[in-house]
Amino acid sequence: MSRPDTGSASYRAVLAVPHARGLFAAAMIARLCYGLLGLPLLLALRDGTGSFAVAGTATGLFGLVSALLGPARARLVQRRHSALMLLAVCYALCLSALAVACAVGVPSPLAIGLAALTGLFPPPVGPLMRTLWGKLVPGEAQRQCALSLDTAAESTVFAVGPVLGGFLVAVFSAPAVLAGCAALVLTGFGLLATALRRTPVSVHSASPAATGGGGPLRTAGFPPLLLLAWGVATALSAAEVGVVAAWGTMTAGVLTALFAVGGVLGGLVYGRGQWRGALVRRPLVLAACSAACYAVPALVYVPPAAGAALLLAGACTDILLITAYQLVDVLVPEDSRTEAGAWLNTAYNLGWAMGAGAGGALVDRSGPPASFAATAGMVALCALVCALHARRRRA
Repeated sequence: MSRPDTGSASYRAVLAVPHARGLFAAAMIARLCYGLLGLPLLLALRDGTGSFAVAGTATGLFGLVSALLGPARARLVQRRHSALMLLAVCYALCLSALAVACAVGVPSPLAIGLAALTGLFPPPVGPLMRTLWGKLVPGEAQRQCALSLDTAAESTVFAVGPVLGGFLVAVFSAPAVLAGCAALVLTGFGLLATALRRTPVSVHSASPAATGGGGPLRTAGFPPLLLLAWGVATALSAAEVGVVAAWGTMTAGVLTALFAVGGVLGGLVYGRGQWRGALVRRPLVLAACSAACYAVPALVYVPPAAGAALLLAGACTDILLITAYQLVDVLVPEDSRTEAGAWLNTAYNLGWAMGAGAGGALVDRSGPPASFAATAGMVALCALVCALHARRRRA
């Protein structure tokens, strides 16, 4: 099921592929809005309603709607070429309306409704770009390299974005930055749509019937990838709560930054390597390694141990996601791959949201060390369930 391994597995060679640089640059600009948005959205809603509780509820609802409908938006983009810019325009208009409403003051129900409406429209840039990489690059080694580069770049955007967003809010105002995000959406997705028109490959299916039989959720071997993506995201979110409870905000900021650094470095190293063992087994091994990382601060309860564990856990998590994207290209029919990538994003985002709540409950009930131990056990259980499922399939 693998493609022939042709071409040089280097990042320079990947970016030298025709049309790759334009698409990658446009996708990075489009992604920047998602990296920037979180803090300005929360603070703009707080300014507009005068309540952190309402702002948190509205922001959470925005994230939930956005995550749950991600696969539907990806399916729409697969089937209709014009849907990408249509979603981008609607998303930018909603962000602009939210910025204006927050600047002049807005009743709480209207703020929550606008935030939920905005969550209907975020266009699927990550799943779309990963599907394009699968079609642009000629071989397995270059595909691994391209997906690693893409994941490392995305991780960098989401690590730098909150810092940049906070700086811009301090210089201007939260509603103004929210309006800037709307302009960034139109710019990024406009460039991406233009680059797509110039690219000979396409991610669009001719008709709904082309997706052939129920989409990626009915593809053998794909649902376990969702469980692993959910598991590692839940673990990270719960671990961050545990780190804050254990060592305070300042230390937690440094330690969680190490996770992002580990993810970027791990992804880049993985992309250039030639790895033994079946691709289908790598996510299981990486999930087990993640479980071992989260067990470290439970056993050695000091900040340096937690920092080393989070650095390695970041590498394991990003590489696990990269291998999941590789397996999407192997397991899932061609016309469902963008939707499959969106399902992985949805699983990860839901895990992130659930992990924060679970981590808080564990810390309150049992303390941070027990929280770290429970987090490690949860990831190990996800890996075990997926391993048993794979064994049953082989049998």
